[in-house]
Amino acid sequence: MAIWGSSSSNAASSSESEIKTSLMRQVQQEAAMANARSLISKVNEHCFDACVPAPGSTLSSAENTCLSQCMEKYISLWNTASRTYIARVTAESKKLGGQDTIAMNELATAPTGSSL
Repeated sequence: MAIWGSSSSNAASSSESEIKTSLMRQVQQEAAMANARSLISKVNEHCFDACVPAPGSTLSSAENTCLSQCMEKYISLWNTASRTYIARVTAESKKLGGQDTIAMNELATAPTGSSL
């Protein structure tokens, strides 16, 4: 059955597949943006509070260094946790044999760290 009605032709099946692929890409992009926003928010929250005890109009070199190191550590931790999560979801879905579950774990992937 096609998404927009019932049809069993190859053209309808191909169209359904294209729609599904397009929707999956859109959901993946939205999930990636949400993950990136969350990462930036957490880095700001934790690193700024830890590295800038008295905010002013400029950052000292020590504060700047602290922020850089904190962000690198936080992003590294985020990437490790994401890879571990994806590996576990993939392993669990293989145990269950669900291909849709494997496709859904791609939603958890996001460009973390490399583009920041």
